[in-house]
Parts: sequence; C-alpha cells; structure tokens
Amino acid sequence: MNNTLGRLALAGAILIGVGFLLVAGNTALATSAASSGIFNAGDARPLYDKKCAECHGKDGQSHTFRGKHTHSRDLSDSQWQDQVTDERIYNSIANGKGKMPAFSKKLSDADMNSLVTFVRTLKR
Repeated sequence: MNNTLGRLALAGAILIGVGFLLVAGNTALATSAASSGIFNAGDARPLYDKKCAECHGKDGQSHTFRGKHTHSRDLSDSQWQDQVTDERIYNSIANGKGKMPAFSKKLSDADMNSLVTFVRTLKR
C-alpha cells in the first residue's frame, strides 16, 4: 500500500512537471514571436496602433490632430481602396510618401505585408 501511494505521488509530480514545461514552452514561443516583430494579418492591429494610428486614426479615417496637420490619407475610403493596389500600399509603407516616414528599415517585409492586409480591413 505504501509503495503504491509513493508511485502515485511520483506519477502526479511528473505529470505536473510536464504540464509546467508545456505551458512555459508555449509562453516562450508566443513571447519570442511577439518580440521578433512578426505579425500576421490578424495580429497587425497592435502594429498598426503603434506605427500608424497616430496619423491615420484607429479607424483609418485620419480624424486625428496629427492626421489633419499632415493631411494623412483616409485609409477607409472605399474609392481609394478600390483604386490602389496592394503593391502601392506596401511601397508607401516601405518608402514613405509626402510627410509619411519610410518604414523599410524599421519593419520587416512580413510586418509591412501584414499592415497592407490590415489596411484592407479598414474599408468602409
């Protein structure tokens, strides 16, 4: 009986330890992906909020103080969205345009592509 109890305690401890390792591993993977600056289209909102929203607004309509001052593009405008290509949006992000700074040295290609996809979701 004493031996069985010891085995159960050991098995429980091992399962708990494995559980902690799995949780820690998943947390480390999520943290490294976030810190690497790589976002997919669904995760681009935080990147957009950090790099773009000050001028273009959280909704893309450029109704911010800075957006009005810099005459930022209304990214939600359906006519503009229909006329502009993804390549053009990418090039504007990478190289800048007018008062908009270039982000090619600050963001990865994957980040800029995710922003292009995210900008498409702002269409009214």
